[in-house]
Amino acid sequence: MSIEAKSHSGSTQDTNAVNTKRRNFFRASASVMWASTMLGIVPEKISNSAWAAGTDAPEITEVKIGFIPLTDCAPIVVAAQMGFDKKYGIKITPSKEASWAGVRDKVVNGELHAAHILYGMVYGVQMGVGGQQKDMAVLMTLNNNGQGITLANQLKDKGVTSGPALKRLLDNENRDFTFAQTFPTGTHAMWLYYWLATYGIHPFKDAKTIVVPPPQMVANMRIGNMDGYCVGEPWNARAIYDKVGFTAATSQDIWADHPEKVLGTTAEFVAKYPNTALAMTKAILEACRYIDATANRSAVAKLIAGKAYVNAPEEVIEGRFLGHYDNGIGKKWEDPNYMKFFNDGKVTFPYLSDGMWFLTQHKRWGMLKTDPDYLAIAKKVNRIDIYTEAAKAMGISVPSDPMRSSKLIDGVVWDGKDPKAYANGFKIKA
Repeated sequence: MSIEAKSHSGSTQDTNAVNTKRRNFFRASASVMWASTMLGIVPEKISNSAWAAGTDAPEITEVKIGFIPLTDCAPIVVAAQMGFDKKYGIKITPSKEASWAGVRDKVVNGELHAAHILYGMVYGVQMGVGGQQKDMAVLMTLNNNGQGITLANQLKDKGVTSGPALKRLLDNENRDFTFAQTFPTGTHAMWLYYWLATYGIHPFKDAKTIVVPPPQMVANMRIGNMDGYCVGEPWNARAIYDKVGFTAATSQDIWADHPEKVLGTTAEFVAKYPNTALAMTKAILEACRYIDATANRSAVAKLIAGKAYVNAPEEVIEGRFLGHYDNGIGKKWEDPNYMKFFNDGKVTFPYLSDGMWFLTQHKRWGMLKTDPDYLAIAKKVNRIDIYTEAAKAMGISVPSDPMRSSKLIDGVVWDGKDPKAYANGFKIKA
């Protein structure tokens, strides 16, 4: 029953009490809005519709967020299990999904409100080259680093332990070599293609590529369905644990501190539920900050190892989660560029240049037939306004520049300044 309805149905005393509550509510709302405005934490794009209703409370309080069984699903699980969601007025229900295609379809049709999702998949859907076209939104980046390229032990037996050695084998052995990735426009496909091309191997002309869901990679390698694959952890470490493969390269070897998974949703969801989108961002941002503390990592590894989440031995997850790397063929090291989730906000900020990079690779490999307006699309998809409001409210610093510069494994620098020239400048391309 509405406040107005209650005031007509009760006594004069009840009416006065209700009116007092109403006045106090609007005074409080005005005070909070004034304070927020003074602090600069209510961007115009989000706040108008929210404050038009007189409240910044989430429009819906129960949100279903999809994830794939990978180590980097941790922020979704931790936000729900540690109660960070409740702190911001929502209840997150993590939904374990079987494949990235399933995640895509459920986010697009609204069955999932949001998801732990491949960065490149969001942009593929936005451009209509990764399934049905739908305007999408990246609310924040979930992690950097922590993926890998695994080769089958049979290749090691032939002397292949590196990219150059793989190139020599492909040149000299007359058979089809098959490599797996997890989704055509996704991150793992882009890391695999970039790594192969760095050593002169065309991913489409010199080899065959197939799509395999992450948890099925090890089983498929065991029965000989592929010579190698690119996937997130723990499925590279699991291949070593099961003695079916070894790590030829980590994704951070290809691009140190590269963007990986994001909190993705549709633009439609953000427009309809701006406060909910903000609350989700805050809860998962807090989870990322929690996970990045070394003291918390072992407990998080134990949590996500369960059957409801990654369903893998705790020790398989924990090693690389803590930066302890073993490539399975005699090399052990402490990797400073292991999987990061926060890093003082440098991980979580949705850099425009990160989104643009995936578009350049989609163009490089022929998924996009013409050069799009790279920057305009990134500005549309990457919701820096929402992230900034969330971060400032939580006392997290926000980078002043939405572009960043990195040198990749082939020595080529990506800074987002001339994406068209970058996309078309590779020697090996579609």
